[in-house]
Amino acid sequence: MKSQLEGDFVNNRKNDMVDDFQHYLEVERGLSQNSIFSYVSDVKKLDRFINGEKQLLKVTQNDVQAFLREETKKNLSSRTRARVVASLRQFFSYLEDRKIISDNPMNDVEAPKVEKSLPDFLTVQEVQTLFKVFEENNPLELRDKAMFELLYSSGLRISEAVNLIAEDVDFTNLILNIKGKGGRERLVPFGEVARVLLNRYISECRQNILGDHYSDYVFISRKGSALSRKSAWRLLKKYMLRAGIRKNITPHTLRHSFATHLLQNNADLRAVQELLGHIDISTTQIYTHLVVNELHDTHRRHHPRSGNGA
Repeated sequence: MKSQLEGDFVNNRKNDMVDDFQHYLEVERGLSQNSIFSYVSDVKKLDRFINGEKQLLKVTQNDVQAFLREETKKNLSSRTRARVVASLRQFFSYLEDRKIISDNPMNDVEAPKVEKSLPDFLTVQEVQTLFKVFEENNPLELRDKAMFELLYSSGLRISEAVNLIAEDVDFTNLILNIKGKGGRERLVPFGEVARVLLNRYISECRQNILGDHYSDYVFISRKGSALSRKSAWRLLKKYMLRAGIRKNITPHTLRHSFATHLLQNNADLRAVQELLGHIDISTTQIYTHLVVNELHDTHRRHHPRSGNGA
């Protein structure tokens, strides 16, 4: 009986500790719900791995490394394995900062090197081709065109676009007030083409789509709710096929295209970082590789000493 009571006490304490960690990530760190879910899930996976042997508070570096070896066997990407290490590092640092543990088992654990994959993007010509296929006399297609034009014009994440509400749009100054990852706010400009389409959609079509429903969201479904990210992905696929563009495209591709085209036209990297809402400029620098690769391709195809056999 005593052993059962002790087990229940340990489990309750462990659950409280993980719940407190989750609250810390949300309130103090201001992470997105997706990041919080991943961090907590990784901690729970470690807990299941050591279950029956010891508590989370007694985990050693050897335990962590054994767990990471098991995770490696699952053929996870280097990015996912690096995230697992980051999750555990965050968790044990949290415990250490609060004096719950004295020895941090993550101190000498190195994260795997992440191979940065270059994001796909549309060329300027492909963007022009895409925006010609929408039937603007159809209220739903005008809504879609306004949304995708805004994504390309401002570099928004699709989650930021579908959560946009009317008061976030300043038509006079062409500025969006965006609540991004972790609740961070930023001001993002958008272009005249997007303004015209957005204004037409709101004044001519939005109420028609809403019917008897009411919503504060700018981009709405027929049910009056915010358009979902999944719906936006499905819709963009439809228009890409209609335009004859065969690339593996998601709404995020328009964000990649936004950043790439700015840098191709000599925009300042720091300014692009600010527009995208990146905390770390190294996240933005991946777009410079796209531009450099394009320059190399141009050099290879056209310079007489490029070694292309010309």
